[in-house]
Amino acid sequence: MRIFFFIISYLTLINCSFDTKSGIWKNPNYQTDNIDPLKEFETVISTKNQFAEKININKNFRFNLPNQISGLNWNEIFYNRNNNLDNFKFFGENKLKFKSKKLTKFKASKNIFYSNGNVILSDLRGNIIVFSVKYNKIVNNFNFYKKKFKNTNIQLNLIIEGDIIYVTDNIGYLYAYNIKKNKIIWAKNHKIPFRSNLKILKNELIAADQNNNLYHFDKNNGDTMSAIPTEESVIKNLFVNNLSVANNNIIYLNTFGSVYMIINNKISWFLNLNRSTDLNPSNLFLGSPVVNLNDKIIVSSSDSTYVLNALNGSIIHKKNFSSSIRPIILNNYLFLLTRNNFLISMELQTGKILFSYDLNEKIAAYLNSKKKKAEFKSFYVAGNKIYVFLKNSYYLKLDIFGKIEKINKLPSDIFTDPIFINDTIFYLNKKNNLLIVN
Repeated sequence: MRIFFFIISYLTLINCSFDTKSGIWKNPNYQTDNIDPLKEFETVISTKNQFAEKININKNFRFNLPNQISGLNWNEIFYNRNNNLDNFKFFGENKLKFKSKKLTKFKASKNIFYSNGNVILSDLRGNIIVFSVKYNKIVNNFNFYKKKFKNTNIQLNLIIEGDIIYVTDNIGYLYAYNIKKNKIIWAKNHKIPFRSNLKILKNELIAADQNNNLYHFDKNNGDTMSAIPTEESVIKNLFVNNLSVANNNIIYLNTFGSVYMIINNKISWFLNLNRSTDLNPSNLFLGSPVVNLNDKIIVSSSDSTYVLNALNGSIIHKKNFSSSIRPIILNNYLFLLTRNNFLISMELQTGKILFSYDLNEKIAAYLNSKKKKAEFKSFYVAGNKIYVFLKNSYYLKLDIFGKIEKINKLPSDIFTDPIFINDTIFYLNKKNNLLIVN
């Protein structure tokens, strides 16, 4: 009996020991100011009938990837006009190159920006912080808001062009702030909270409010140039209206689940991707940011991923997997991390799935541990490798064929989404220190 007990105990220890040491399966105890009461519905929607097939890549297949680039600026939340990422130049040594002092004492927004040598961030008090990496100091700390908003969580949406930061917020203001002059150029009170990322198209600033109205503002003075009403979602969840630019036209995905193509301030076509027009909470739209490249648009809805023709909105491919994390298009290949934690690559032209792997299973095999569920934050392609960042500050380094090469922990915990600048990674930790890792 004692021998039997010893064997069972030994087997238990060897199955769990690496889990305990690595900490990869441990998830952070995040506190959020935006608790979504409908979060459980997302879990039901995102796991029901989702694609879960393992597909090994053909051993003779070779990806034709775009050249690696050094990120020089990150002026938008989603990097560029079409929300798509590049194949960034990065060596992945995981060495801490720089750590700043605390940049704000308040909770920072989850996105940071980089423009002309400055890291730009905001916090929930409405502060815009401009930090010079070269001089290792805060050069501006600007706040537009009066004392009456001091107990309000202010969520800023930023986009940067030259020396100007254009801002909308969840109160209903929009304004333009000059970094060099450290002053407001113009400001407007829209009175309805904004709920989208921002885009700049020629002389126009494009934004959407919480009622799913799409606006074109004159970026020189903030005046409204046009307004396009779309379907309003009666019940709000955490999905945010999303804008992308394709060939100087606006792609708009609203919280109702409809995709609009706007050409010259007019609707060219639209397509609803929601499963139902029933406004029951279980039928809420849950998607990821729209990305586009050339003539194709990628939209992930609550339960499917669509490849759309940008010219007319026709559906080229529909797949029964979806993602809450932005997908990546590299030439003719789509890379996507699904809601049920599968890493998938697909040929856009044919719709053929090149590989499909359960990342939880991959992690368990790499660690020689039991399979559990990791929580993923974001993923990128850099140095012809795939980097998947976890919420607990670990990251996976995989080759482009989906094989894990390394599991590392960042030098400090990660709070914001990382950005790739000058062959390095920039991010804020939970203490609001800026870290640069090469």
